[in-house]
Amino acid sequence: MVHEVKKKAKDLDDVDVDEGVDEDIDDTPLNGDTANAAAKKKNKKKKKKTSAAADAVDPPVPTPAETQQSSNADQKPEAPENEEDDEDEEADGNGGAGGEAAKKKKKKKKPKKKTGDGAENGSASNGKVSSIPVQTEPPTIPVSKFVPDGVYKEGQIMEYSQDSNLFRITSEEKRHLERLYTHDYNDARRGAEVHRQVRAYAQKVIKPGMTMIEICETIENATRNLIEAEGFKSGIGFPTGCSLNNVAAHYTPNAGDNTVLKYDDVMKIDFGVHVNGRIIDSAYTVAFNPKYQPLLDAVKDATNTGVREAGIDVRLCDVGEAIQETMESYEVTLDGKTYQVKPIRNLNGHTIAPYLIHGGNNGKSVPIVKNNDVTKMEEGEFYAIETFGSTGKGYVIEDGECSHYAKNYLAPENPSIRLPKAKALLGAINKNFGTLPFCRRYLDRVGESKYILSLKSLVDADVVTAYPPLVDVKGCYTAQFEHTIVLRPTCKEVLSRGDDY
Repeated sequence: MVHEVKKKAKDLDDVDVDEGVDEDIDDTPLNGDTANAAAKKKNKKKKKKTSAAADAVDPPVPTPAETQQSSNADQKPEAPENEEDDEDEEADGNGGAGGEAAKKKKKKKKPKKKTGDGAENGSASNGKVSSIPVQTEPPTIPVSKFVPDGVYKEGQIMEYSQDSNLFRITSEEKRHLERLYTHDYNDARRGAEVHRQVRAYAQKVIKPGMTMIEICETIENATRNLIEAEGFKSGIGFPTGCSLNNVAAHYTPNAGDNTVLKYDDVMKIDFGVHVNGRIIDSAYTVAFNPKYQPLLDAVKDATNTGVREAGIDVRLCDVGEAIQETMESYEVTLDGKTYQVKPIRNLNGHTIAPYLIHGGNNGKSVPIVKNNDVTKMEEGEFYAIETFGSTGKGYVIEDGECSHYAKNYLAPENPSIRLPKAKALLGAINKNFGTLPFCRRYLDRVGESKYILSLKSLVDADVVTAYPPLVDVKGCYTAQFEHTIVLRPTCKEVLSRGDDY
């Protein structure tokens, strides 16, 4: 290897490339002819710059000629990379101080970066920090942070089962029509993702001993955080329902309500999320005592039946009949007595329109029992398919302190209202809720106070509609499950479907 380096040095000398002096020359001072001969010898024995071993020994005292040669060599181009590699190998082959110096001079390898646990630290496998965060508990990070491109995943896709709709799956015309509504679908999917994450957290933390207010605020605070609540652009779709036992719907606690959840309670959790007015309406039932499980199973199965039967050009009465048949096939035994699970016949599913939970002027009701309504479902409609089962009469009435309200969408823009405080309250309702449902706690939250009389005045004037709790006979138990679906031109999408129900 040494021989090869010297040969290269000679070749470089032939083309007048001065890159350094031979480090092996004796540094003993010379004089006379001997000195001149040695100087010539130095000039002829040029070599490539800086052998690794040369750095480890004391450099020779340069003569004027050497100084000039060294200056010239500094101006020459660097040696090719492969020659540098040869020098490294030469240095490795030399023992002693030169060899040790060469090892020190070798380029150090940079240690690989530790990536750590990507799931925990939000880092990717290549060592770069990922931009996708990890959700906190309780959930506080908006779902938009997990979807950088803003395109949210579809819900459950179901093909239409009716023969008359089979062509839709492959129809290019229907696909084109569907693409026109991509923005609406995406808004609804964003709301559905929030609903799934919030209810997953609620299912973990809701326990006996919590007050109804604690339960509702847990759900509502998480919803506001994940949806990035911003008035009419995004937020809560309607008050969180937490109806207990024989109360089937429309109960949420008012301020001062200290009702506590018990082990033997059956609670319906019904809450909504909206994005640009597209409301996701979905509900499930909580029961800690396993004796109620057949009741829950009956209602869940009935809701899934309604979802399966729904479709374009399907008659509403046919959906109701299928739901009733499914639910009534179940029984539940409570304290030694067996009950057939009854559908609550005067409660229904419904269409959902932008900012109108019950569909507005063209709203339709989806029965949960057989009836004579031959109205058909239509392409593009959003539906809340919900069913209620009961161990009581299967019929509800309004009873108890009212908590749910909504502005009447048919009310005139400037209604005749006498009380100045009622006018001010209506202004606050218009500003904060519009036609979205609200409750007393929400009025408290936006700073309203001493509004009971004003609110009653608005209800009496038919500007605001009150929705009192809906109850079956005392001592019975009721359950509810609900999904939001959209009848797309090519298929049916269950927007709120999750791993839980």
